[in-house]
Amino acid sequence: MNRRRGLLGQLRRASPGTRANSLEVFFDLVFVFVFFSIARVTSQDLTPSGLYHGLLILALLWWCWCSHMVVANWIRLGEGIGPLVVFPVMVATFTIALIIPQAFAGETSGFDAPLVLAICYLIVRALHVVLHWYSARDDPVLRRQILHYALPLVTTTTLLFIAGLIPARFHGIDEVTFRTLLWTIAVVIEYGAGRFLSVSHWGLASAGHWVERFELIVIVGLGETIISVGLGTNLTGRTETWPMFIGTALGIGITASLWWAYFDIVAPAAHQVMHGTHDLARIRLARDAYVYLHLPMIAALILLSLGDKEMIHQLSSEHIPLAEPQQGPGVPLIYGGVILFLLGHLAFQARILGTVTWTRVGAILVLGSLIPLAVVLPALAAIGMLAAVCFALVISEVVIFAESRHVLRESALQEATVHEDRETEWRRDRYE
Repeated sequence: MNRRRGLLGQLRRASPGTRANSLEVFFDLVFVFVFFSIARVTSQDLTPSGLYHGLLILALLWWCWCSHMVVANWIRLGEGIGPLVVFPVMVATFTIALIIPQAFAGETSGFDAPLVLAICYLIVRALHVVLHWYSARDDPVLRRQILHYALPLVTTTTLLFIAGLIPARFHGIDEVTFRTLLWTIAVVIEYGAGRFLSVSHWGLASAGHWVERFELIVIVGLGETIISVGLGTNLTGRTETWPMFIGTALGIGITASLWWAYFDIVAPAAHQVMHGTHDLARIRLARDAYVYLHLPMIAALILLSLGDKEMIHQLSSEHIPLAEPQQGPGVPLIYGGVILFLLGHLAFQARILGTVTWTRVGAILVLGSLIPLAVVLPALAAIGMLAAVCFALVISEVVIFAESRHVLRESALQEATVHEDRETEWRRDRYE
């Protein structure tokens, strides 16, 4: 049965051919602002603690997005009561993004941001759980598993509420430290439960939909790096210079290289593997390769965006000589972001394809060895050196894996053509 009707309205189950709809893409627009907000707030505190706080917020919001994905792959969120759930979730998620600057602070001007964040997190996660539970009312085994996954949510939100209510000093520990500890425990519980609780009766209706949505969120992350390149130019009150234009071109080129690294070979191959894997093996693959191993890549893109902004800002400044090395942590951030992205992608490739691309291992080793040199070089030379390694990686893989790329692309094109021909035939039979 594809259709479920009850007091709350009509729900339709997703099918193997389900694709992302406009409501889901609209929902992802909130995460454009989420990534932007995390990057902007973290850029104000580029210390280990500031970066760690940014990672904690990203981890919790990423878990919210993934819980949304689980439901979106089970039912068609654009139909029935789906939008009535998605819109409040969007508002709550956007509210979290708005209060990220005060997420670890205490009460400010009568507004208790940590407590509001806990309330919004509960709204986002609880609405998804309730909708999923309601849609599975004819499947008691799945309902029990959904309730099992709701238990960690109760623990997590309890910790977040405690973090929001703690006083300025708690047994000699300042509120930020204690709040950070509680958030860390909450993240460990959520991700630990997702990894170790049973998924034996979960369903993945459409492998194509699952892969497509994760590819779209990677695009959102890549978009954040492009936005940061633009913001680094100091859009107002600037004087255009050739170093600024060259730096922005190199920054966008680095982002394009990471797009290519993700989408050129591994993404279409992963798509085929997901379609060829079934039942419990597919669920575990979707969880490990996408939910868990995409988080480091998203975190890497935020690090890269921080580094881009720092470096392009210096190249756009009239007051810093062109021969001056990058001031601040821009070089470690931009190099570290690219390295972490490639490492995350290698882990993703190893999990879903069982292979490792040696050219990327080489690129990671080269970039790591170049960081000590990059921090003493002029900023333009440092970003140029990073871009050169990224471009070399792209060119080498195009040449070395030319035959594999051709076979894979022909297979993907054939699959797309068959799907398009069937759709064309269906429309012709229906409307002509």
